[in-house]
Amino acid sequence: MTSTWVRRHLIAVVRGLALAGVALAGALGFVAHLAVFTPGFGLGLIFLLPRPVELGRHIPNLARRLAYRWSGLVIADPYRPRPAPPQPEPDGRYRHLNKLYRSPRFPAFSARMDWLLGDNATYRDLTWMALNTAVGGVLGALPAGLVVGGLGFAATRAGVYWWAVPAGLVGALVGVAIAPVLVAVHARWTALLLRPTVSTPRSECRKAWIGRHLLVLVRLLYLLALALLGVLLAVLTVLVMVLGFGVGQVYFLPPTIELTRWLAGYRRELLGKWSGVVVETPYRPQPELPAPRPDGLYEVDANLYETARWAAYNQRLKWLSRDPATWRDVLWLVTDPLVGGAVLLLPLGLIWYGLISLTVPGILRLVGVDAAAQSWLFSTSAGLGPTALSGHGPTVVAGLAIPLGIALALLGVLVAPTMLRLHHRWTRLLLAPTRRAQLALRVQRLTETRADATEAQAVELRRIERDLHDGAQARLVAVGLTLGAVEQLMDQDPAAARALLTEARETSAKALAELRDLVRGIHPPVLAERGLGDAIRALALDLPVPTEVTVELPGRLAEPIESAAYFAVSELLTNAVKHAKASRVTVDLRYADGRLRAVVTDDGRGGADPTAGSGLRGVGRRLGTFDGVVAVSSPPGGPTAVSLELPCVLSSPKTSIS
Repeated sequence: MTSTWVRRHLIAVVRGLALAGVALAGALGFVAHLAVFTPGFGLGLIFLLPRPVELGRHIPNLARRLAYRWSGLVIADPYRPRPAPPQPEPDGRYRHLNKLYRSPRFPAFSARMDWLLGDNATYRDLTWMALNTAVGGVLGALPAGLVVGGLGFAATRAGVYWWAVPAGLVGALVGVAIAPVLVAVHARWTALLLRPTVSTPRSECRKAWIGRHLLVLVRLLYLLALALLGVLLAVLTVLVMVLGFGVGQVYFLPPTIELTRWLAGYRRELLGKWSGVVVETPYRPQPELPAPRPDGLYEVDANLYETARWAAYNQRLKWLSRDPATWRDVLWLVTDPLVGGAVLLLPLGLIWYGLISLTVPGILRLVGVDAAAQSWLFSTSAGLGPTALSGHGPTVVAGLAIPLGIALALLGVLVAPTMLRLHHRWTRLLLAPTRRAQLALRVQRLTETRADATEAQAVELRRIERDLHDGAQARLVAVGLTLGAVEQLMDQDPAAARALLTEARETSAKALAELRDLVRGIHPPVLAERGLGDAIRALALDLPVPTEVTVELPGRLAEPIESAAYFAVSELLTNAVKHAKASRVTVDLRYADGRLRAVVTDDGRGGADPTAGSGLRGVGRRLGTFDGVVAVSSPPGGPTAVSLELPCVLSSPKTSIS
């Protein structure tokens, strides 16, 4: 029994050393993860992050298996299941969110990123690797340390102190005795952090807070990578403008400006997605090529060109170079790496300095790793990190470095959202259209909508004229002729005259019905009497497919707005039934924040293209008169969702005539 006890406890000592090795491997994995998250590897974050995160899961999984084998403690796998490979759409492309891709690489990569970074277990693994360096390493190495230290003390001090041998043996015996207990404690410590968690309202709030701040840090790194890309583009732009005189400037300036516009436009798009503030495009519209003159030459400003190609090229060059928004883009491109980069680097620098320059060296010194062994793991600048406190001894350095580093890293996490908002404001300051540009865009928009409104009015008048001429007018002429025949037959053939009167009455009733339909097409009475919500409900009742209408309008709108929205929704419902072959349609009509929003959704075959037909273009022209916008989402196979948005105000409280 004694030999079994000794063997079991000695095996526990060896197991403790193995657990200390796992703790060291976890520390190295944690440093590798931080290296990917550093500002210097912003571009590598996108492509290199999934691999170390996926490889880093082997260390926690090893700790879970050892906890089960050596302590009998089962720790379930907390990770989400691996995503399935992307499947092609009917047209052969691959869908990710609201975009289609010809290759499955990017959808698969995005799904893998979401699988790794969207899993809370990933961040709990990182927390365990950071803390297990001290906790798990001490629990694992303590028994072996007591054994080696006790035996070494007994061997080296036996001739100096009479009590050295018994004290050393007692220390070694204590290390052997507590080894199984510490291995079991290590298993429970591992289960505490690496087992699946049970969600509670408090834990969900904590996860949401951590998730928001981690997302902010990822966005900061992404913006920093774009700033580095902007540096290269800024150097190219300056070289083209300064050195590319003459022919070189003519050839290279337009594509350089278009690259700058692309990057600035992408930043406006990110600004709208991340801050909710839509930044309009400030550029002037590209002018159309003028028609050739009678002599066959093309006139652009005061220059004449023999071919349309050169005329279009020079017109494009002047359009790009003379737009004030172009030079504001160039100013942003040159200054963003300095101003925007400084804003982005502040929180990231605090996190880097706190974790890498203070916390990690402090932890390594506490566990006994000397400076020479640390030098190949990382390097610190003169006067920074552990070298700044080196004069106070390793214990003082570790004691000050760890809490100071954690505090600086936490400060960087806390100020990151503020810095991101500040960067958004800086970007909007230079990339948003100026007031003068907004007025110019407004005048252009009003000119286009006025032309569309005039054309739509002319088309509507021609339709009314055609309907009156071919319908009600023809029937009224027939009624007049019939009454003339009745006058002649009144005395000669009363029976025939009576039959003609019956026919005239029927014809007049048909003419009256056609006139009512015509008036209803111009402005439905139900719209004037009961408002937009009830008018759309009346439309839904006449459709041959089930239609669900949800209306939240706290009041009446102006008559032109109601009319435009009514006929736009009517056109969309007609398209859903006639072209999409839908079996179910929903209409959601709401008023919020000074805007009327209507969303018409159907489960039809999809594939609606605003550029392919006149229906959706007509809806856009009708709403464009009132600064309305139309957004279409219609992937092949459906469903189709068309959103209408009109800026307006409520003109009167909601009323209804029963």
